Amino acid sequence: MLQAIYGLYRQWWLKRHPISDELWLPLTTMPILRGLSANELQRLKALAAWFLHTKSISPVKDIEFSDPMRLVLAVQAVLPILNLGFDAYDDWQEIIIYPSQFVTPTSERDRHGFVHEGEQVLAGQARSDGPVLLSWHDVMEAPWQDGFNVVIHELAHKLDMRNGFPNGNPPLHHGMNQNHWQTAFSHAFIDLQHKAHHGEYSPIDLYAATNAAECFAVCSEVFFEDPHTLLETYPAVYEQLKLFYRQDPKTRLPRVGYRPYFAEAAVH
Repeated sequence: MLQAIYGLYRQWWLKRHPISDELWLPLTTMPILRGLSANELQRLKALAAWFLHTKSISPVKDIEFSDPMRLVLAVQAVLPILNLGFDAYDDWQEIIIYPSQFVTPTSERDRHGFVHEGEQVLAGQARSDGPVLLSWHDVMEAPWQDGFNVVIHELAHKLDMRNGFPNGNPPLHHGMNQNHWQTAFSHAFIDLQHKAHHGEYSPIDLYAATNAAECFAVCSEVFFEDPHTLLETYPAVYEQLKLFYRQDPKTRLPRVGYRPYFAEAAVH
């Protein structure tokens, strides 16, 4: 009952607070939106409006964050949930925007039990305690269909966290087969680890070999940015992500050129 009332309120709010064509139309030319139907673009527009209404976007270091900038972020954020609905993001509230890549502390325990403190430079981070952190420079670089998209990457982590700590095993929809998911991603992960260990070429960013959670997040960004490469490299993973996101980007996006990715090429 409460969910139905909330849904009616959402419809009421969206009718009264549409995104203006002046803001919206320039963004429909984003490369990763190519091939979306008029109906899909309208649903994306509504999801983006609701995203901006319900999520807190907090710039740091005196960033002047304009409405067009907010919309650039929102459109990329809601593309993965175009056919899932906004409830897929209902368990977190805030995005923190840095002007560029940022430094965050790390803490790792070795096999002897000693804790090692350090720092790492990141373009994005989805924190298990709530917010998503993003570099604005990388958000602006993300939608160009080059295989990299920090927004999709970090929000894939958020989808992964819906059943606990991110482990590459998000809650699957009714009718999806857990064994098929595990088989597809295990095969890809083992292959990526082999390539990373031996310094071999991979059309998929070898950061995916870090762990199962990063494998899911990297494959998700490639799915929406360069679907033909993912389909040709790991067809079983592509099929599972098609079922998970309820989209088939290869049918609407043009093929892009291969580019080599190496384990040390990107910091996430």
